[in-house]
Amino acid sequence: MNSFSGIPEPLASFLIYTESIQNKSVHTTEEYFYDLRTFYRYLALHFKLVPETVEFNNIDINLVDLDILKQVDLKLIYEYLNYLNRVRGNSASSRARKIASLRSFFKYVCTKANLIEVNPTAELDSIKIKYHLPKFFTIDDSLALLNAVDGRNSERDYCILTLFLNCGLRLAELVGINISDIKDDGLTVIGKGGKERTIYLNDACLAAIKNYLPEREKINISANARNALFISTRGNRISRRMVQSMVEKYVKKIGLDPRKYTTHKLRHTAATLMYEAGADIRVLQEILGHKQLNTTEIYTHVSNENMRDAVKKNPLSYVRENREKKTED
Repeated sequence: MNSFSGIPEPLASFLIYTESIQNKSVHTTEEYFYDLRTFYRYLALHFKLVPETVEFNNIDINLVDLDILKQVDLKLIYEYLNYLNRVRGNSASSRARKIASLRSFFKYVCTKANLIEVNPTAELDSIKIKYHLPKFFTIDDSLALLNAVDGRNSERDYCILTLFLNCGLRLAELVGINISDIKDDGLTVIGKGGKERTIYLNDACLAAIKNYLPEREKINISANARNALFISTRGNRISRRMVQSMVEKYVKKIGLDPRKYTTHKLRHTAATLMYEAGADIRVLQEILGHKQLNTTEIYTHVSNENMRDAVKKNPLSYVRENREKKTED
């Protein structure tokens, strides 16, 4: 989504509001748009503005105007969520995100733009999500991944993997790094919502960057990518998809499933290893850039081995053994 042209009101105004007033990132604004575009298309179907046989993704959202939005009530929203579940096969987490988008949109339309009198999402319940323990690379997996790096871009790829595994960066944060963001051992990144934070680089990260920079200088870098840390072979800032493809290649090389072990799992790995090494949960929250502590707390439950070891270290763990020895005497 390069601009807000061609988007109907009040959706266009809402997207401008989220980006310019709420200071949401372009990526977040795009997610709002995609979620609400799906809702608009459903409304077009529900109110029979298009034939039932029409391809869903071809529905023109400009067919939905303010008069249609005024007819939306809680019952219709529940029907929409049921449609997402049964017809489109959206997961609980995907539906929960779409609920959040609807809440933000109708709050704006009702209380900011004053275009409707009643907010239909005011009493909308949240979806209960079953949280699963995050997958992560073991230490052996992580070492194997780093050792698998080869080829013409090996110094760059090694540096990327090292920063992922040591700093817990999001993909968007990593590709957005500029050379000017690095001051001594501090790396400034822009996280979700445009929030800035500093991550301190350990020796492995500093060494990887130092080894990569001379290789970077050999590339004919385009003018608009002069400050970018990670550069493609064509001289542009490296893209998210290029990083994902690179990670997929090395994950396959060490015999793991790239569908399960993604760039985001590298972030999980860094968080898990830091926590298991004794990092305070609130420090970890700052490093990862989590707004809520409970998001970080998933990493306090990831290691079965740690739990097993903790139980074994209980001072009472040998009581039965000692009792049996006494009985034998």
